Amino acid sequence: MMRFKDKVVLVVGGGSIGPGLGNGKAAAILYAREGARVLVSDINIDAAEETARDIRTEGGEASTATVDVTSEQSIAGLFDVLRERYGRIDVLHNNVGMTRPGSTVDVSVEDWDFIFALNLRSMFLTCRAALPMMIDQRSGAIVNISSISSMRWLGSPMASYDASKAGVTQFTRSIALEHAGSGIRANVVTPGLMDTPTIVAPYSAIAGADAMDEVRRRRAEAVPMGRMGDGWDIAHAALFLASDHARYITGQEIVVDGGITRVVGFKPR
Repeated sequence: MMRFKDKVVLVVGGGSIGPGLGNGKAAAILYAREGARVLVSDINIDAAEETARDIRTEGGEASTATVDVTSEQSIAGLFDVLRERYGRIDVLHNNVGMTRPGSTVDVSVEDWDFIFALNLRSMFLTCRAALPMMIDQRSGAIVNISSISSMRWLGSPMASYDASKAGVTQFTRSIALEHAGSGIRANVVTPGLMDTPTIVAPYSAIAGADAMDEVRRRRAEAVPMGRMGDGWDIAHAALFLASDHARYITGQEIVVDGGITRVVGFKPR
């Protein structure tokens, strides 16, 4: 369909953090399949290069850049690269996020601050850098990735993650209303229980690496559709929100969760 032909898409966190397909990598590939010129950025340049190679293998256009999203200077450098290579930005896709286990009384101040810097402050910094370009263009779309942990308790003590992702959702609504008259849209994709490389580290820390098969089984069993989502599920939702098919949608979130947040009396396992 080529919905993004000749458009420039910046995917922040476009490399997978381990074996398999993460949300950011899947999104970068789908944008490219729809004709976008994709700048894949990640703190791990090898992971970003892997995504870019996959895109080029399919005949798409992609380049890479290293970024530490907790650093204002690094993000400024990323946007310098973007302006030099492409001269514009049509879509900003913010995928970076992680968790560290810990209840409110257990989480350290250092871990709390780190998770907020990585999950929320990073999106503030990238959006702040992208918005002047979009304002000048009188167009642009921002897609930020949140989590159903922003909406409800999922049974695991992750206070900093839950709070930071709730901040992502409300921050995105603020952007949408601040810039609705400038041709800029901002929306959120809210994943449910996903089977991506991102879940391995935190759940291994909680349940033990040997228990991951059981963790996956229980998580899938808890979802009404009987399975966890994958990177493609999130990427397709993001692609829609960033596209002109969603031209009258802003300040909204699409929950991609197999129905789990609609289960009355849901008890996480």
